[in-house]
Amino acid sequence: MYYASTRDTGVNPQKLTSAQVIKRGIADDGGLFMPSEIVSAREILNNSEKLAGLDYNQIAEYILSLYLTDYNKSDIKNITERAYSKINFPDGAAKVSKINNKISVLELYHGPTSAFKDMALQIMPLLLRKAFDITGEKRKAMILVATSGDTGKAALEGTKNIPGINTLVFYPKDGVSEIQKLQMQTQEGNNLGVCGVNGNFDDCQTGVKNIFADEEIKKAAENKGVFFSSANSINFGRLIPQAAYYFYGYAQMLKSGEIKPGEKIDISVPTGNFGNILAAYFAKKMGLPVNKLICASNINNILTDFLNTGIYNANRKFITTMSPSMDILISSNLERLLYLLSGAEENLKYMAELKSTGKYIISREIKAKLDEDFTGLFCDEENTQKTIKKVFEDYKYLIDTHTATAFYCAGKYMEQNKSDNKTLVISTASAYKFIGDAYYSLTGKRETDELGLRYKLRDYTGVKIPGALDALDKKNIRFRDIIEIDGMRDYVLDRIKNPGI
Repeated sequence: MYYASTRDTGVNPQKLTSAQVIKRGIADDGGLFMPSEIVSAREILNNSEKLAGLDYNQIAEYILSLYLTDYNKSDIKNITERAYSKINFPDGAAKVSKINNKISVLELYHGPTSAFKDMALQIMPLLLRKAFDITGEKRKAMILVATSGDTGKAALEGTKNIPGINTLVFYPKDGVSEIQKLQMQTQEGNNLGVCGVNGNFDDCQTGVKNIFADEEIKKAAENKGVFFSSANSINFGRLIPQAAYYFYGYAQMLKSGEIKPGEKIDISVPTGNFGNILAAYFAKKMGLPVNKLICASNINNILTDFLNTGIYNANRKFITTMSPSMDILISSNLERLLYLLSGAEENLKYMAELKSTGKYIISREIKAKLDEDFTGLFCDEENTQKTIKKVFEDYKYLIDTHTATAFYCAGKYMEQNKSDNKTLVISTASAYKFIGDAYYSLTGKRETDELGLRYKLRDYTGVKIPGALDALDKKNIRFRDIIEIDGMRDYVLDRIKNPGI
């Protein structure tokens, strides 16, 4: 299995191994790495009884082995077992809860940071560390992360105190929840850094991408024996582990008898940077019986408009919402999908148009291909609140603001299409991470003390506070830096010059 950039038109073709692309994170031309093929998972899909009996580690190990062909299979097994151990996931890596006769929820928030990013970011740093051995890398890696809240904490937790890896996270100062901010600011680990930015997530993401492409800063890093890498879903080592949980969710529905072997389901995914739903697309193309992928957005509904019209237009107002991890206007992983559907040359044209004009229009042929697999819907703030309240009142089941958008859009899709398919709603975070809005949605009471609110939400719902969030107020704040958008480059330069890196 080899990998190429989504912007590699064949003029100077590069064929890299999985260890090389995981180490690099992003291609030199600014593109994202993609495998030479999407591999069939028929070995486990052709035997439904076998699939239903696999645990999470076994499924993850199998999926990774299909794509990381330069990794020793015993190493993949060991890495998988370490990443998804009881230490990191005491209640199991993932869980499927049946809500009603139509909807089940795949809970992906049982890891150390109470968000779905743990599913990939507990394993990606271990894959990166092993990539050093495979490629003979002697330099240190500086992982640069732009986060809308969850990725930052998960990357910090996954890379803390790993030899040869240093992580620097940028987050929008006013674009994350108070709990998310505290999780990052109190993070332990001697190889980490956290910095707030006076801007939004897209500003942070663009700043990080510009640093990756900056030859001067890369040279300064090289002189210090440092190279840049990424823990965002632009790194394929972040993306492919996420495909595993869709297979696991399907397997659990088989095991419970909720679906029959080969029965197609719909999957509703709260979507911002397009990585999570792209992993679902990979799973579908690998053979997982999926009918429609429901791309659920909040009122920053650029993806809804794109999927409905074929026009991607980022020239619109950025809105801060109660589902901040989805407050994104530049969905990086969409480039990977365009590459799959149109090829590198066409994709390069789209990316150039996006950079110069803030928009692009795909062809009718590509739009038709999108329609085969995706539908785009969105949920506004009022319906997010109503959905949290209704789901709890009807089923005594607590969901966060992001899961609420996926739940609402799943219901809307069923209603519009008279669908009888079972639907798997992807739950990406504990409600305790967005506690102020969750509590307000349930009670109509707005309170600002999010730490104190943990106990009120627990008493109101009977849902246990996740251990890591319960201990937040006992930790010291370590990272207080706040910079302007144009200060990100100099901030990274200063970190490189730090002798401790």
